[in-house]
Amino acid sequence: MENKKPISFTLLVVVIILGVTLFKQFDFKTLQFEKPALAILYIIVFVVSLYFLIKRPKKNI
Repeated sequence: MENKKPISFTLLVVVIILGVTLFKQFDFKTLQFEKPALAILYIIVFVVSLYFLIKRPKKNI
């Protein structure tokens, strides 16, 4: 049996909020963000949060 890592609730909330915010700020007609500098920061934090959410811990034998 494998020990499954529980999903971090805090990281899940952060990822959902950032994803919705990025979606709302993106203008599909012009294919640009309303505030590009802020969008870059959101994307970086979104990707890092996803990485930590999905990352598997190393097993110590």
